[in-house]
Amino acid sequence: MPADNQTDSDEEEEEDDGGSEGGNSSSVVTFFSSLISGFVRKWGCFRTVHNMLNVPTQSFPAPSSQQRVSPSGQSGRNKVALKPGHSLMDWIRFAKSGKDLTGLRGRLIEVTEEELQKHNRREDCWTCIRGMVYNVSAYMDYHPGGEEELMKAAGVDGTELFDQVHRWVNYESMLKECLVGRMSTKAATAVRAILPPPPVTGLASPTSVAPLPDKDSRPRYDWFQTDGTVHLVVYTRRKIPSSGCTTVDLKAGVLRLEVLLGKMSYVIHLRLSDEVEENVAVHTAFSVGKIQVSIRKGAHGKWASLGQPLESHNTFVRQKDRALFYRDCVLVSKTEVNHNTYLFRLQLPAGTVMHVPVGKHVCLKALVQDVEVVRPYTPVEHIFPAASKNGSQESDLYLMIKVYPGGAFTPHLSSLSVGDRVAVSGPEGTFSLRPLRDVTNLYLIAAGTGFTPMARLIRAALEDIETIGNTKLLFFNRQEEDILWRFELDELAANNDRFQVEHVLSEPSERWTGRKGPVNEPILTELLSRPDGSKCYVCVCGPAAFTELTLGLLKHQGFSEQELHAFQG
Repeated sequence: MPADNQTDSDEEEEEDDGGSEGGNSSSVVTFFSSLISGFVRKWGCFRTVHNMLNVPTQSFPAPSSQQRVSPSGQSGRNKVALKPGHSLMDWIRFAKSGKDLTGLRGRLIEVTEEELQKHNRREDCWTCIRGMVYNVSAYMDYHPGGEEELMKAAGVDGTELFDQVHRWVNYESMLKECLVGRMSTKAATAVRAILPPPPVTGLASPTSVAPLPDKDSRPRYDWFQTDGTVHLVVYTRRKIPSSGCTTVDLKAGVLRLEVLLGKMSYVIHLRLSDEVEENVAVHTAFSVGKIQVSIRKGAHGKWASLGQPLESHNTFVRQKDRALFYRDCVLVSKTEVNHNTYLFRLQLPAGTVMHVPVGKHVCLKALVQDVEVVRPYTPVEHIFPAASKNGSQESDLYLMIKVYPGGAFTPHLSSLSVGDRVAVSGPEGTFSLRPLRDVTNLYLIAAGTGFTPMARLIRAALEDIETIGNTKLLFFNRQEEDILWRFELDELAANNDRFQVEHVLSEPSERWTGRKGPVNEPILTELLSRPDGSKCYVCVCGPAAFTELTLGLLKHQGFSEQELHAFQG
């Protein structure tokens, strides 16, 4: 699942696996949460509109969106129960029905700041996102956050609110039929939506950004060759985690290499000087931060240069400002994990090597009912627990995904046959192992498929971080049949005295003898101890309301901001 915005995606019908009872939330989080649920890129005809309006195209990478409605009576994320016939897919059908959603009968206009401010009522609501104005009046009833949240951007520029949570999404796809026009040039200083104080989530403020690195800390690259091979070497000037941080794509003579270094992204993008074989070898010297990419030449001989620079070549920017890059992967197999969850095995192209760091996710993209839909999922190993691979040449990705019969994306994914293709992005997310370097007690609290980022984290804690003497997983589910990899978890706990697992069910059968109930303060107080002299760290992942409630309880229990990390959308 992915407050670093990197949880595994669940559909709008998501079950509350952890039996959560509510929690506090940020209006920023709820703002446009339905609007951007997995839609990226543009519809074809909207590209024409953008060209006509001379609007620069932009893509925004990064993590995920989840649409969740808190159970009745809970305070969750201020979500509201949608009326029947107002789901995400219903909005798609309604938007494509041919109705005039702008009130302008197909005309596109230039909107001044004064004009935008006039349209600030429920029945006449315009908002501006990145210089484009949309009439979102018709969308009110389809917004899971309800009218109140959407009205925060009424008559003003809502870009900052939108970007803080879901900047990676091309909202144009979903609001194509709501487009009024563009803001006039003189309205560059349009009134912006007032941002509320940042939420108490155990994470840094969403408005905080990492300073750009000084020139001396920038990675650099060099290359050398033999008659039959060419080698690209990247010097990152910092240590590299054992799970790796490199993604290489080689296709039709074009080489793209991306190295993730904390919150930063370093990219090499070249059209190589001559023909090469489309397979790549990546070797990493983790302790010194050196990465070597080796490629076989198509024909023996010396090259005068490595190649011609392409877009974004030799750039070092914040990862959140880097556009998502996709490659087509082949579905190799789909294995049942439990009654509604499957392990999807996706094979990367021959010219691709992808090292997904622990705690990162990838995005899957597919065309569903003529709309491009995107969902984020955290890779797991094909077996649990898996031995450390130290950034090995793994050609397959394994994704544990729960299928929702009425969902917008997972039914399509489940319908794929072996040999079908799906677009997969490179690794995304802000989780880092750095805070765990001197931790002694690691607590992982997961609900349902919120277990997926924890799987590789458990392996890293047991094999790569010697200071961690105790790793404990608190796994919340509805019923026994919902527990993912239960046998493997119990076996690991029985055979490794540094690992413990506690299963908690909110709707147990009569034969269940384990712990029962939703996540609550008594359970956390009993299971999360703070021995004298210890240093603790807690990671949380699950449905939105579960995550928010759990974080609140942990803070009340005395855990500080620096001791908490939430994987959430």
